Amino acid sequence: MEALVAALKRHPGPSVVLFAVLFRVVHGLLGKVTPPKVVASDEFQAWKWKNLSLSMVHSTLTGTWAVSSVLLWPETLSDLHFYHTPLSYLLVCISTGYFVHDTADIIGTGNGRRSWEFLIHHALVLSCFLYTLYTQLYVAGAVMVLLVEVNSVTLHLRLLLKMVGATSSAAYRLNKVLNVCTFVAVRLATQFYITWYISANYSKLDHAAFFMACVMAMNVIMLVYLYRLIRSDFLPRAGGPHADRNGTHNSKKFVTD
Repeated sequence: MEALVAALKRHPGPSVVLFAVLFRVVHGLLGKVTPPKVVASDEFQAWKWKNLSLSMVHSTLTGTWAVSSVLLWPETLSDLHFYHTPLSYLLVCISTGYFVHDTADIIGTGNGRRSWEFLIHHALVLSCFLYTLYTQLYVAGAVMVLLVEVNSVTLHLRLLLKMVGATSSAAYRLNKVLNVCTFVAVRLATQFYITWYISANYSKLDHAAFFMACVMAMNVIMLVYLYRLIRSDFLPRAGGPHADRNGTHNSKKFVTD
């Protein structure tokens, strides 16, 4: 493992491309699975289903990996600047490959305008992760960022259930509660911890201004997402207009309430 990670550190750019290609292979395998009929008849919805399915694979893998890293190596929490293990570096490299693939998939399929919010998010993440891989600094910080993928699992499941019109199901009702709980307990808590860490150690950190700007932008995005999430799932009168009478989610925009 150490030899593999040492090779990745010597060539971070090609390593990211390699993992992006591997995610493309998984993307192709997911394409062989027939989507539900309600989404298969629409080209955009079929693409969105496959894209979200791959995002679910990434979130499940990296979220579990990030939690395990924090539990096994608590130093991750106390030293976001310098501390890292070979496995944590590998995790960041794999995740960067996913974000490169997803960005290319969104733009390459002509869905950039529909998915601009995702592209802003990906640009912020990639700028930080690529800096981390090339400098080997803030690897622990990147692992902390990937803790939010625990919440991404329920976020993606929510969107998949909405796409097939299952908003009245017990699975959706349970997931929407888990979704808000993990959003606050994991996503927001992680964001605010990283914000505090940079603020408290600002004078000691490399390029602290750049990372503070990225984190503050992500904080705003996360708060907007939380507001929209609560408005849609718990304040139905203020919900979005994109569901038809059967509850099927037919929006032509990637990110919706």
